[in-house]
Amino acid sequence: MMSSILLAAASVPVTPVWSPTVGIIISASSVVVLLFTFALKSAKVGPGMPILPVSVPGFIGAMAFGHVIGIGIVLGLTNIGRL
Repeated sequence: MMSSILLAAASVPVTPVWSPTVGIIISASSVVVLLFTFALKSAKVGPGMPILPVSVPGFIGAMAFGHVIGIGIVLGLTNIGRL
């Protein structure tokens, strides 16, 4: 049997509504992860991007991981009531 605290938390789902703040958080986290990939040697293996010193697979991976980190930040801020 579930305790009453877990039952209360499970019955009220908190879902964030998209806003420009959510977009800025996800974009900023994607850029930060992309900046971290500039230091990796394996991020430069494969066909390169025309402007950035990173490969196409490294860029796609950085953007995907940045979105995952950004979603975590948005959900965390929503759960504590800051967003």
